[in-house]
Amino acid sequence: MLRRTAMGLALVMVMSGCSAPVKQQQVNAQYSLPLVKSPTVAASENRSVAPVPRTIRDFRLQNVSPAVIRKALLDEHERWVGTPYVLGGTTRNGIDCSALMQHVFVEAFALELPRTTEEQVLEGSRVAESSLKAGDLVFFRPPGPYNHVGVYVGDGYFLHASSSQGVKLSRLDNVYWKRYYWQARRPVERTQLAQRVMLASEG
Repeated sequence: MLRRTAMGLALVMVMSGCSAPVKQQQVNAQYSLPLVKSPTVAASENRSVAPVPRTIRDFRLQNVSPAVIRKALLDEHERWVGTPYVLGGTTRNGIDCSALMQHVFVEAFALELPRTTEEQVLEGSRVAESSLKAGDLVFFRPPGPYNHVGVYVGDGYFLHASSSQGVKLSRLDNVYWKRYYWQARRPVERTQLAQRVMLASEG
């Protein structure tokens, strides 16, 4: 009788674990493990995807220098610099600011961001401008109907898709950007972001 009851409880626990996708999504969100799209889905969206992390042990704490974050972002700058700005664009023929952030974070960090600036500004935690670190998203509210986003590279520079000059590095203390600065967000902690550089490069 007891054995039968124990087996029944075990079966209930297994079944409840299989039918709790919301709980699993919360766990994924807690550890910032992205649901990376498959190559087939990515191809239909006309963009590349970094390799899927192999196992959760790949995210164990390691001594990885945050300097690799800056280098990865500068590599992305070299890859995208000069690409013209096109509202709604997602390719090297033309790209907008939030799509550039998607590409940069997937290619450099194996981390998928939401598509729009309005969604990206809800990612991670807010950080003060005085505490900016390489890899932080920076947001602006310039004149017009759209907000703007870039990623801080360090030494006062951020990478973004400028509506007038395309993909480039700009200074945060530029009169224009300083005037319309809004806020900054840290999508994931820097140690984890640095680890993700290693994951993306292994692909």
